[in-house]
Order: sequence, then C-alpha cells, then structure tokens
Amino acid sequence: MIELAELRATAFRHAGSIHPALPRLRVYRLDQQTEPAALVYDPVVCLVLQGAKRTFIGNQVLEYGAGACIIVAAELTAMGQISEASPAEPYLAVNLNLDPAVISSLLLDMGGMAEPTAAPGFGVSQASPALLDTWRRLVDLLDRPEEIRVMGPNLEHELMFRLLTGPQGALLRQIAGSDSRLSHIRRSMAWVRQHFAEHLSVEAMATVAGMSVSVFHRRFKAVTGLSPLQYQKHIRLHEARRRLVIEHAEAGTVGYAVGYESASQFSREYKRLFGAPPRRDADALQTIVDASP
Repeated sequence: MIELAELRATAFRHAGSIHPALPRLRVYRLDQQTEPAALVYDPVVCLVLQGAKRTFIGNQVLEYGAGACIIVAAELTAMGQISEASPAEPYLAVNLNLDPAVISSLLLDMGGMAEPTAAPGFGVSQASPALLDTWRRLVDLLDRPEEIRVMGPNLEHELMFRLLTGPQGALLRQIAGSDSRLSHIRRSMAWVRQHFAEHLSVEAMATVAGMSVSVFHRRFKAVTGLSPLQYQKHIRLHEARRRLVIEHAEAGTVGYAVGYESASQFSREYKRLFGAPPRRDADALQTIVDASP
C-alpha cells in the first residue's frame, strides 16, 4: 500500500523524537518483540505502520498489525506486547493524543450525533485509504516544521473527521461530550487517580459519577474492562512502580505510601501485575533507563 510505505519512510526519520510544535504526535519504533508489560493509556489514537502488537484490556485481547488504527477513549490500564518486530523490520507506529476540544468543535460543525450506549473505551479497525492519506500528510509535516503552525490544526481536524465518520466514530464521540456516559466514568476514574492511596468504596465512586452503584459498576467495567476496585489497585501499583524507579525508595515504604497495609500483599500483587517482585522489577527498569541515550 503506497500510503503506508510513504508513512513508514517519514516515520523512520522521526522515531523517538518529539517536535515542540506537534507535542501530541509521537512515532514509536522497537526492534524486537517484547514480553507483556503493564501500562496506563491516555486517550489516544494509534496507527500501526509495521509489525504487530497485542493489547490485553480486562479479559479482552486485541491483536493488530500494519494498517490498523486503535482508539483508546479513556485512561485505561492494560498490558501491551510487541508481537512482531525485528531489527530488519521493526515495529513502527504513530500516536496522536486526543484533544476533546477538537472533537467537540467538529461535532458542532457536523450537527452533532446521538450518544451511543455504554461500550468499551477502546476499539480497533483497519484504516481506510482516506484516513491513511490524512495520517501521511500530518506526519509529513515533521519534515516541514515551518508549516506546522498553519497546517497542523487543519490536518488534525481532518484526521478526527475521518475517524468520526469511520468504524470507531461512536467511540470517539464519547470523548467530546461533557455530559456523556463516558465523561461520567472518566470523572470517577480521575477521582480514583487522585485518591488512589485511600480506602475507596464503589458507592463513593458511583456518587462522583452521578450514577447508582449497579449502573456505575456495569458501565465502568464496560469502559475499562476492570471493576472499579481493580482499577484502583492497578493505579496504586503503577504509582508504586514509578516511585520505586524515580525516587529509589524502599519497597516497603512505597507499599504503605500507595495504600497497602501489608508488605507481603503489596509484593504479591505487584509481582502478579509486573511479573517480578518490586525491588527486582525496579532495578531491571533502572538498568534500562540508565542504558538509554
């Protein structure tokens, strides 16, 4: 496919760098397959240009390769794995973090659309030729930075328009509405991330979302693939990992700081999510960070 080949050529030149005029656009390259790794998504759209990836969200497994577009509409915890990559044919993808204001503006111009029913906060579909062409012209701006200020917003609007009118349009529309079902769930997710170390109840989370407990629980799991308390646990463990690596803190101290009352429970749940005990995992990550250019 010509558009993908042209996109790859440009993306290879800019992999790993961020242009200050396009800070939400990033190109990722990995030269080898990886083991599943825990991560937290921000709302994002990703186009795979080469190789393949496997993403685990809740009990769902998404497998996608070159030409596939994945949209994540909320701050989801997941496991990600590069399933196809080699030095000869690296995994290559371009990400654009989503801006709800851009989507809202487009929906007003389009006359608005009915809100979809509760659905997962993520989806994958193959990119159409028109969508690939828009991606190509947006990424090409990295070679012509003097055009970014004028052309960047126009091409981002066009990209969002193509996505809104495509297979994942209903998912994308959920991001824009300040009173949409997804926005209520995201409000509760943000509250959990602010209070992750506290003892939280599903009742309190449902109150923040403005829903009954039963409706909230059902919609939260539909969006995230996790129960509300499982989501809180994942956020706690991701924060613990960050502190272990960045602050070089002791595992026991970090466990208590993120809300665990038992060091053994913290170590057990940390290993279950990240595959190794806290200190060993943090030391391995620190080695990777120290070896990075």
